[in-house]
Amino acid sequence: MSSTDASRASRPGAGGASLTHVTLIAAAAAMGGFLFGYDSSVINGAVDAIQGRFDVGPGTLGFTVASALLGCVLGAALTGQLADRFGRLPVMRIAGALFILSAIGSALPFGIWDLTAWRIMGGVAIGLASVIAPTYIAEVSPAAYRGRLASL
Repeated sequence: MSSTDASRASRPGAGGASLTHVTLIAAAAAMGGFLFGYDSSVINGAVDAIQGRFDVGPGTLGFTVASALLGCVLGAALTGQLADRFGRLPVMRIAGALFILSAIGSALPFGIWDLTAWRIMGGVAIGLASVIAPTYIAEVSPAAYRGRLASL
């Protein structure tokens, strides 16, 4: 990094925050999008284990695997109302808490419907994060970098 790049990276942006600081915030907020793909790949790899553990038919297995998408729809639909009422950062924290609870519950299910409920909760978290993260990133980014960081 040249000295010009270094001075530009440390130059204060909106609210006195450096571009590096804002970029790190944006990268952390963008993790919600990565979790969607990660969740999909993990559950697809677990189909055989779920089938073996719970001995369910293909319809129930398919519904359990797809149930996170139902939660995504619900989470995405609720995000705007929640953000207007509580703010963007608290909604991101709610999504984070739901991710944690869903992960613990999905790791320790009592039955197939219990696992389905935990997956729906995880889907709600994914829906919340996928809508609120770009909005939050755009909010904290300096105007000159807003588009680049929001597309992160």
